Amino acid sequence: MESGESVVCPVHGAGVGPHRLAGRRLAGVVVSRHHGGTEVSGPIDVWLIDAEGDATLVTAGSDWCLIVADGVPHEGHDAGEWGRVEVARADEKTPFAAHLGETVLAVHEVSEPGNGRRRVDFTFESGDVRCEVLAGELRLSAG
Repeated sequence: MESGESVVCPVHGAGVGPHRLAGRRLAGVVVSRHHGGTEVSGPIDVWLIDAEGDATLVTAGSDWCLIVADGVPHEGHDAGEWGRVEVARADEKTPFAAHLGETVLAVHEVSEPGNGRRRVDFTFESGDVRCEVLAGELRLSAG
């Protein structure tokens, strides 16, 4: 189902509408990543910081929905034998980094009744960024 209306996730609720980012300038991007031994995961969480200083969290839900919520970046932490989670400004490998300083021109959301949000596409002047959950993990891709 594609629309401007979010379908509520039965586990996590509606969160916030990603459409509120339309017309706002992307001023910063912060990500959390799991570091386990020599392996580093893709982003676990992504915070989009707009020019007004508002932070929007994008992450995968436990039921494989895509969560979009208000939230400021948290501190990283040591996970003992499972490694550590580091939280830092996004590097150039994160698709949003290419759009820093640009305004979000449009937001397109895909949801499924009974399952919540599945995908959000953000459109910038120089391209798109897709956020989705695949196999339970947050995936970001340039479009």
